[in-house]
Amino acid sequence: MEFIFNQLTDMEIYGWEAFIGDWFFVFSFAFLALEFLRYGLREKISWGLIGDVFTNYITLGAFIGINYLVIGGFYVGVFFYVSEYAIWTIESNWTSVAICIILADLMYYWEHRFAHRVNVAWATHTVHHSSPHFNISVAYRFGPLDGLLPLPFYIPLVLLGFNPFVVFFAEMFVQLYQTLLHTEGFGKFPRIIEKVMNTPSHHRVHHGSNNKYLDKNYGGIFIIWDRMFGTFAEEKEDVVYGLVTPIKRNDPFSAFFHGFYRLGQKVFYTKGLFNKVGCLIMPPGWEPANQKRQIKQ
Repeated sequence: MEFIFNQLTDMEIYGWEAFIGDWFFVFSFAFLALEFLRYGLREKISWGLIGDVFTNYITLGAFIGINYLVIGGFYVGVFFYVSEYAIWTIESNWTSVAICIILADLMYYWEHRFAHRVNVAWATHTVHHSSPHFNISVAYRFGPLDGLLPLPFYIPLVLLGFNPFVVFFAEMFVQLYQTLLHTEGFGKFPRIIEKVMNTPSHHRVHHGSNNKYLDKNYGGIFIIWDRMFGTFAEEKEDVVYGLVTPIKRNDPFSAFFHGFYRLGQKVFYTKGLFNKVGCLIMPPGWEPANQKRQIKQ
């Protein structure tokens, strides 16, 4: 591994990251075809399902456009600027990459939990949860600012001394693992796996709007973070996918912007500057004491 890292430049490593991501995207289409075969055998194919899949990939296109035009350069620039102040210089090898992936997964847990518990972050992440279906295409359902949200959570890894491209790779690895979890095609795995690893069963819970499933199972690769920090729930009852207050229209435009529209409505109808700030930083569902308001859906 040391020889491989010594032979590759940073840009070549980044190129391999992009190459792996592209091929994984092709694989996801093949997996989606198998899922549609399963839907067909169970007579669950509908125009609503087909439209939802198109919405998922159109939001992905919008997300990619925003990232390439606005966020991507800023994200990369911040990482390399911060790397100048790193505490150590950690050599890139098998061991350091493995450690970086584990730490990136821990950072993903807290980023993901933040996205669910702070309204302004939920406004973008809610797009991912707004689908009433659950298949691999839902993994590509992104919100407008989903590409910016991880930045502050991964900066500490760069400050520790990990090569920025290794951190990028670790982020991608966690995301690709997460993509595979978006399926109903698998039941529960052996108990030892379910205890340690995040699985489709655990992630179905995370996408549930059932009261007992709300704000559970934030983990990326490992479910141990949820067990450690008290946010774990086991899949027991049938999962109802989507939002507690579903979006009325599931076209790409409505799906992509509904979170910020709802947040804007909430801030507008809430009285008092302090309460308006509270709308931004408090969890979804928070209401100022003794204050009623009506928000258009």
